[in-house]
Amino acid sequence: MYCVVNAERTGVSLVYLTCYIASYCFELMFLCRRLGVELGKVQVYQEANRETRVQIEESVRSEDVFIIQTVSKDVNTTIMELLIMVYACRTSCARNIIGVIPYFPYSKQCKMRKRGSIVSKLLASMMCKAGLTHLITMDLHQKEIQGFFNIPVDNLRASPFLLQYIQEEIPDYRNAVIVAKSPASAKRAQSFAERLRLGIAVIHGEAQDAESDLVDGRHSPPAVKNIGAIHPSLEIPLLIPKEKPPITVVGDVGGRIAIIVDDIIDDVDSFLAAAETLKERGAYKIFVMATHGILSSDAPRLIEESAIDEVVVTNTIPHEIQKLQCPKIKTVDISMILSEAIHRIHNGESMSYLFRNIGMDD
Repeated sequence: MYCVVNAERTGVSLVYLTCYIASYCFELMFLCRRLGVELGKVQVYQEANRETRVQIEESVRSEDVFIIQTVSKDVNTTIMELLIMVYACRTSCARNIIGVIPYFPYSKQCKMRKRGSIVSKLLASMMCKAGLTHLITMDLHQKEIQGFFNIPVDNLRASPFLLQYIQEEIPDYRNAVIVAKSPASAKRAQSFAERLRLGIAVIHGEAQDAESDLVDGRHSPPAVKNIGAIHPSLEIPLLIPKEKPPITVVGDVGGRIAIIVDDIIDDVDSFLAAAETLKERGAYKIFVMATHGILSSDAPRLIEESAIDEVVVTNTIPHEIQKLQCPKIKTVDISMILSEAIHRIHNGESMSYLFRNIGMDD
C-alpha cells in the first residue's frame, strides 16, 4: 500500500515522507508534529511496468530536505524509491538533502563472503552519488559501515529507550541477567549489563552460528587438485577447522529473568533455541530486546508458540501486522531522538548531546 501525504509547506524546513504501511505513516506524522513542520507535497507511484516514478509538487530550491524512508518487505523497491527521490531533490536545487533511514538495509552484507560482494558499501556509494549530503540512521549492524560513506553519518542509539523500558516495565528487573545469544553479541550485552548493574551470561556452543563463523573465501580457498608446492621446500601450514563444543551457558541464569539483547531480530530460530536453553538452565522469564524488528516470515507465530515471554523492539521498522499476529511483541517509540537529530542538524547545532555516555564499544 502506498501512502502519499499532501500538505502545505510551513516554516523553513521540509520533510518528505513515503512509506508502505498506513499505520506507520501516522507515527512519522507524529515525528513531524514534534518538529512543528508539515509533510511536503510529493507523489510516489509505480508505472504499469513496475518502474518507480517520483514527482515533487512544490519548490525545494535552497531548502533543507529531510527524506524519511522506512523499509518495507520489498526492500529493493524501497531503495530505488529513496534514490530517485534524493536525485529529484538534487536536480531541483535543494540546499541540503538529509536521509533519515532508521534501519539501514543490507547492513548485514558488510563483509566479504567467498566470491560475494560488500553490498552495504555499494548502497552507500549509490546514496552519495544520488545526492545525499547527510545520513541519520540508528544502530548500524556494524559501526564500520559509517566508513563506507563520504558524507557525515550520525549513527544514533536506541539503547537508552530499551534500558528505560527494562527499568519501568519489568518490575523485578534487579533479579535479571543480560544474555548474549552468541559470543558475537557479548559486547552489546556487556554494555546493557554495566548500565543496569546486572550480571551477564553468554550462550556458546554448536547450536549457535555467529556471523563471524561463516566461511570467508579469503581465508578458506576452494579445494584444488593435490599438486606440489611451487618450491619443494615450501610447506604452508593448514588451518585447523573449527569444531564447536556442546552448547554451554557461561553465567548463572537459574531462578533469574533472562533478557536477550541484540541489534536485529529477523529469523527467530536462534532466539528460540536460546530461549529453550535458558529455560532448561532455570530462567523463569525470558525477554528479547532488539532495535530493529524485521520479524520476517513466520516469526510472529513462532514467537507466540515459544518459551519467550516478550519481544521488545523499536519502531525503526513498521511491524503493526506482526503485533496483531503475536501479542508478545511490544514497541518502544524512538521518534523523540530522530526529531531532535533533525532539529539540531537543520539549526547547525552540536549532535554531541545525543551521544552522551556512549563509548567506543557501544
